[in-house]
Amino acid sequence: MSSKRPRPDRRAADHGPPYVGALLRLAWQVCRRRMLDALRADGFEDLNDAYLNVLQYPPPDGVRPLDLAAQKSMSKQALNYLLAQLEDLGYLERRAENGTGRRVFLTGKGWKAYETMWRTMRRVEAEWAARVGRRGFEQFRSTLRALATDAADRMPAPASGD
Repeated sequence: MSSKRPRPDRRAADHGPPYVGALLRLAWQVCRRRMLDALRADGFEDLNDAYLNVLQYPPPDGVRPLDLAAQKSMSKQALNYLLAQLEDLGYLERRAENGTGRRVFLTGKGWKAYETMWRTMRRVEAEWAARVGRRGFEQFRSTLRALATDAADRMPAPASGD
């Protein structure tokens, strides 16, 4: 008796691996690589993958650290470590805001880096639309928005306090 697993039928590519999670991850990795390359080309050589976890959409501006940690699926300790480094690099600052506790705000340098990231994603979207057709890409994006909205609606509310 053989202990080998049956190999997936590669002819059934539309119904077999890679599944949607892996495909989304692969596309996400392309986007992150393109953002990092563009950031470095624009002079932001000090940014790396870990910092992108904090800076990625939505921008970390005007949000409490605890809420930001939940939004980015990070522990508060891990986030605070990255926030301190990004603050030292001049991308953001933490300050008290009208008696609501400390909040994170992008600096001018942080917004410039974020603009590079936005510009890069618009370029990626235009390239993908050219590859699969504008109509197909718009349907793809609309579907992703619907799925992302459904997922966001099911996420727990941010914790109160800092």
